[in-house]
Amino acid sequence: MANVTVIGAQWGDEGKGKIIDWLSNRAQMVVRFQGGNNAGHTIVANGKTYKLSLLPSGVIQGKRSIIGNGVVVDPWSLLDEIARLDAAGLKITPEILVLAENAVLVLPLHRELDAMREDAAPQKIGTTKRGIGPAYEDKVGRRALRAIDLMDLAALPAKIERLLAHHNILRRGFGVADADGAALVKSLTEIAPKLAPFIGSSWRELHAAKLAGKRVLFEGAQAVLLDIDHGTYPFVTSSNTVAGQAAAGAGVSPRAIGTVLGIVKSYTTRVGEGPFPTELKGATGEKLGERGKEFGTVTGRKRRCGWFDSVLVRQTVITGGIDGIALTKLDVLDGFPTIRICTAYQLDGKTLDYLPADAGAQARVTPVYEEMEGWSESTQGARSWAQLPANAIKYVRRIEELTGTQVSLLSTSPDRDDTIMVSDPFVDR
Repeated sequence: MANVTVIGAQWGDEGKGKIIDWLSNRAQMVVRFQGGNNAGHTIVANGKTYKLSLLPSGVIQGKRSIIGNGVVVDPWSLLDEIARLDAAGLKITPEILVLAENAVLVLPLHRELDAMREDAAPQKIGTTKRGIGPAYEDKVGRRALRAIDLMDLAALPAKIERLLAHHNILRRGFGVADADGAALVKSLTEIAPKLAPFIGSSWRELHAAKLAGKRVLFEGAQAVLLDIDHGTYPFVTSSNTVAGQAAAGAGVSPRAIGTVLGIVKSYTTRVGEGPFPTELKGATGEKLGERGKEFGTVTGRKRRCGWFDSVLVRQTVITGGIDGIALTKLDVLDGFPTIRICTAYQLDGKTLDYLPADAGAQARVTPVYEEMEGWSESTQGARSWAQLPANAIKYVRRIEELTGTQVSLLSTSPDRDDTIMVSDPFVDR
């Protein structure tokens, strides 16, 4: 069985949606294994643009798709997303989608708590206020509601009462009214019949796929630099985003996650707060943002932009367990006379080849740059190496040298077919 796991190798927004959609042609099943509707994947196919948050990208091609137990699921958001695709002509049925029965639910009280904390914090994290962090907290605290709880409505009031015993104390601390348990029971009871047909067992589905020799694509959200352990803490998401999470978040053996493909943008972006060594705050950064249409899929927030940081990517290749890179948005760099790559950091008179774990040190590092000659020719839509300018190829090869990783795929536009495959992740290792 040749499986592939796809993760982001920077701070997210690297173009995972397109790459996962492209790889879905070679898979029989696609599994989302962490995160929630704080993530966003944009897919352009057949002249249409699709924006997904919870649904695995395989649904666009009608592939069997699983929302794994590692995902926290806002049930109302999921139903809205299904309805939007239905309106666009894509019918999501239980034959296509499975929601893991042990996936934790994101509730209105989670969203409210998320917003209250972010608004009151002296130092903003940059959360999307979608309730993701509080939902994961309840999961670890063993008081969360799970998808399977929607199948036993008679037991729901007692479970909600236990949950509110914790949340109402927090709400009182913020000076807001207690959550209405009866209203929450009513809301969940109303949507339960709509979600029930999709609820099933992730691990059983995947075991059957293994026995049948099917190819599985494991889809991550966010990226390694937002990992709760390996990211730029505390400016991170609330789940593990590295490839190892695919096993726990789907219910498979670590050996089953297969080849790990890290998605890397040809420059660097970040949404929200936190350190960003190569950030460009002047005209060059604005130019990158305008060309790359750098606005968050979920929040619409403007992304911070900067030069490619090989120090960070080399580090995420190691901590993320990455075997190869999919390099995206190369066309955004067309026309830049000079392109810079960060090759090291300076910190308190020392040269570092890694990003330190201390938040204060992360904020103080300054990049050491290497300059390369740019190219005036267009790379947009290129589908073979022969169509790329010589300097663009040199840039790609230099990224490989600095990160110690082969570029397996190269994306030259948001369109699904504008992709150069160097090696097939499902076959080559």
